[in-house]
Amino acid sequence: MVRDFTLQIYRGLLQAALDNDYALIPFAEYQQDKSRYNKIFILRHDVDRLPLNSLKTAMLQHDLGVKGTYYFRIVKESFHPNVIEKIASLGHEIGYHYEDVALQHGNLEKAFQQFKEHLELVRKYYPVKTICMHGSPLSKWDNRLLWTKYNYHELGIIGEPYLDIDFNRILYLTDTGRSWNKGETSIRDKVKSSFQHRFNSTNDIINQFRSGNMPDQVMQNIHPQRWTDNSLKWTKELLFQNVKNIVKSFVVKATKY
Repeated sequence: MVRDFTLQIYRGLLQAALDNDYALIPFAEYQQDKSRYNKIFILRHDVDRLPLNSLKTAMLQHDLGVKGTYYFRIVKESFHPNVIEKIASLGHEIGYHYEDVALQHGNLEKAFQQFKEHLELVRKYYPVKTICMHGSPLSKWDNRLLWTKYNYHELGIIGEPYLDIDFNRILYLTDTGRSWNKGETSIRDKVKSSFQHRFNSTNDIINQFRSGNMPDQVMQNIHPQRWTDNSLKWTKELLFQNVKNIVKSFVVKATKY
C-alpha cells in the first residue's frame, strides 16, 4: 500500500493537474488577474513549522515549472529568513501567516500594531502582497477579527484567501488534520462552499483530476511539515497529528455548545 502525505504522492497530484491543463499558480497571481486562465490550481502552503520541508516542496514545484505561495508565521519554528530567501529565489510568492489577535489575546489595537511590525519584518525578505490567517487552534480568538476594525488593503495587501475568494466558485482542498477537508479536526480552516466533493486520500484527488471531474478552479492548502518521503519523520508526524486531532476534536465539540 502506498503511503499518503509523501513528496512522491504530492508530485503525482501536481502532475495530474498539469496533465489536465490546469495553470498552477500563486494566490497573488490569481488576485491580480482572475480571468487569465480557464483552469487554475492555486498552490497555497501554510508554513506552521519545519520550514525545510517547505523548501523541499518548493524545489519539487520548481522542477515541475510551477509556482505557489508560502505563508510564514513569525515564530521560531516557522520564520527562517534563509529558507524564505531560498524559496523566493525559486520564483514562489511569500506571504505573512498572521496570528496577532491570538498573540495579543483579543486586543485589536495592539494586534494591529504588531501585525504591521511583523509584516515589515517579512517584507525585509520579500515584497509581501498577500496574507493569510493562522488558525491558532488553542486560542479562543479568530485572527480575522482584526479586519472588523482595520483594512489590510491600506497596507498594500491585495488579498487574504479566507476573505477574498468565493469558495462557491473555487473548490477548497486543505490537509488540516492530516486528511482532506476533515471538519471535525479543524477549528478555523473551513470555508462556506456549495461543493460536495469528498476525498479520503490524495490518490482520490489525483484520480479526479485524471478523470476530468475536478472543477475548473481549485485551491489547495497544504502544510509541508507533514509531507515527507522519510519513513521516520513521516511516522513521527503521523503520531503527532493524531494527538493533535484528539485535542482539536474536543475543542470543536466544545465550541458547538
